[in-house]
Amino acid sequence: MNSIDSVTLEVADTEAARRFYSDAFGLDGSRVRVRAGDAPTSGFRGFTLSLVVAQPGNVDALFSAALDAGATVLKPAAKSLWGYGGVVQAPDGTVWQIATSAKKDTAPVTRDVDEIVLLLGVEDVRATKRFYVEQGLTVGKSFGGKYVEFATGPGTVKLSLYKRRALAKVAGVSAEGTGSHRLVVCGGTRPFDDPDGFTWQPEPSH
Repeated sequence: MNSIDSVTLEVADTEAARRFYSDAFGLDGSRVRVRAGDAPTSGFRGFTLSLVVAQPGNVDALFSAALDAGATVLKPAAKSLWGYGGVVQAPDGTVWQIATSAKKDTAPVTRDVDEIVLLLGVEDVRATKRFYVEQGLTVGKSFGGKYVEFATGPGTVKLSLYKRRALAKVAGVSAEGTGSHRLVVCGGTRPFDDPDGFTWQPEPSH
């Protein structure tokens, strides 16, 4: 295994979710899929998805489209030390970060997404990193026990690991949460669960 082909979100209303992701983010279902699911869950589900874009204007365009499509603001888009971005929660409950490392616009504004990143909030970053390296992933960046980013190819979903409480803080939500993640990660050749209970499958379920 060397990449994530796609992620599948378990939602109560698949038609509404597909409409939201198309209208808000222009996602066509190739990398972010949905399927029906009603497993009990409450609070923070332990992950976020990030849309990485080229410039602040693109962040604002996606942020505005998400709100128009029914998302809720968790953190308004704002400047920071690392760039510019904000956080919204989709109607199905998934937390989305929209961000850029650029400080200013240098081209016409679009809603183009350069990269989709799955950030897993884990209890022990080092242990989970070792687990994924054993599964075949290659570490791209690593900052001790705080953050890990795995190397992935173009057209795939990038995987990163962050401490659960730190990720919740970035997302603007409480770290407390129980029940299902309502997420299936699609990649590799066999199904498995990682140390934090995230489920992987070789192919998306429809």
